Amino acid sequence: MRQKARPSSRRYAYTLIELLLVVGVLGLSGALVIPNLVGLSTMETQAAVRRLMADIHFAQSEAVSNQEYRRVQFFDDGRGYCLLIVDESNFDDTYDESTATFVEDPAGTFGTHGRYLVDYVLDDRYGTIQVGDIETDGTGNWITFDAMGSTVVAPGIAAGSGRIMLESQEEQWEVLVTPMTGRLSVRRISS
Repeated sequence: MRQKARPSSRRYAYTLIELLLVVGVLGLSGALVIPNLVGLSTMETQAAVRRLMADIHFAQSEAVSNQEYRRVQFFDDGRGYCLLIVDESNFDDTYDESTATFVEDPAGTFGTHGRYLVDYVLDDRYGTIQVGDIETDGTGNWITFDAMGSTVVAPGIAAGSGRIMLESQEEQWEVLVTPMTGRLSVRRISS
């Protein structure tokens, strides 16, 4: 007599280890593929633009809250910028890192010794970013805010519009600073 085949009571399923391996492989491939799809250079450039706009806003709000002049000083070689405290006695002085009075960096960024410095060359987060052309009423490479948060070219003299270009190998962004109010706008120039 033949025995009837008994249905197996064993269920087939994935083990926890198999599921963890699949999730790990998907996570790793996502971490490798997504930056290439979006473009790592694009992400770095957009981060640098957002940082510049936030720092210009910060300088403006510092000027208003402290009722003093605050300056965003761009470095001549395009590697970045710093935030300075200026007054009427040193308003027209040429930037000198050894004598400048820096705004204190509230984040305490490593390597700046509490000085508010943004150096794209030394900061790995920004890759190949550099400051390009700067147009600020012929005043030099800076934008200064007075105690009312207005842009000025000299104590008591309003500034015109300002234009700062941020560039990477793949694209350019333009940050515009409107006269008097210091309102910011940004637009992508090329990619």
